[in-house]
Amino acid sequence: MTEDPWANLKRFTDARIGLGRSGSAMPTREVLNFALSHAMARDAVTTPIDWNPIEKGLSALGLSTLRIASAATDRSEYLRRPDLGRRLSDESREALVRASEIEGSAKPDLVILVGDGLSSLGVAANTLAYMSAFMPYVVKAGWKLSPVLLADNSRVALGDEAGEILGGKAVLVLIGERPGLSSPDSLGVYLTFSPRIGIKDADRNCISNIRQRGLSYDEGTFKTAWLLREAFRRGLTGVNLKDESQFLIEGQPGPELIK
Repeated sequence: MTEDPWANLKRFTDARIGLGRSGSAMPTREVLNFALSHAMARDAVTTPIDWNPIEKGLSALGLSTLRIASAATDRSEYLRRPDLGRRLSDESREALVRASEIEGSAKPDLVILVGDGLSSLGVAANTLAYMSAFMPYVVKAGWKLSPVLLADNSRVALGDEAGEILGGKAVLVLIGERPGLSSPDSLGVYLTFSPRIGIKDADRNCISNIRQRGLSYDEGTFKTAWLLREAFRRGLTGVNLKDESQFLIEGQPGPELIK
């Protein structure tokens, strides 16, 4: 077997580099590793999520929850019909209307929706750690939250309809990202100001690859809070709101907008 001279760089990344070769083929070890990674990616997409531990953990953070579902009736339909994953089921729409009526005029600043998306593994592994790191920003800013929505068979745009019904100034969607062969467990976060049905993806901000071997929870929540503060201040999200949080460090001198 011939080792790849670049193999020593593998310690810096999970990417599939420096695989070497055996004759004209890949080494058996790498063929098996590829098969394992592919199987883990398939499992991340198809394994049903268990909301119970997430619900329990959010309750420990003082957050109430509400389970909802998209119009996709099962995982197979969810994968074949992305449009159905972007709209609420009739039952969930009615539940959110009732919840909105109970809240009356006290509309939330922020609606948080956690969706299984394309990686239930990513949601199960990262949601509670992310929310634990994010809640101090919520408390410090005094943002009013709706019940955290736990959504089955969800696409990012499901938050638009949910946020519109609940009257949130903004919606934050935490969702399992499409798995890669080296990252089946990533959590993505999408922020949309003034959510409503039909809004374009260009009007969202995305923070990607939040996981233990990716973007840290502290950095991910810092960026989220920075973008959210700016969204409320400027009245927008998306391509017109650039992430400049890397220039600021909480607790150190900086523009007043971060205080």
